[in-house]
Amino acid sequence: MKNKEINKLSKDELDNKLDKLKKDLFNMRFKKTNGPLEDSSKVTQLKKDVARILTKINKLNWYE
Repeated sequence: MKNKEINKLSKDELDNKLDKLKKDLFNMRFKKTNGPLEDSSKVTQLKKDVARILTKINKLNWYE
């Protein structure tokens, strides 16, 4: 997910997206314990997306 896409989302949409990404990350960790992942770079990308969204949410909260 790119920053341009994140900037277009509202606060509620960001919260929903964050929940979805965290669930995906949890599921990837669970799959990793059961066996090798198909695409291990996906975990890194999910972590970066979570960090980008959290940064945007924190900026929105700061300016309120």
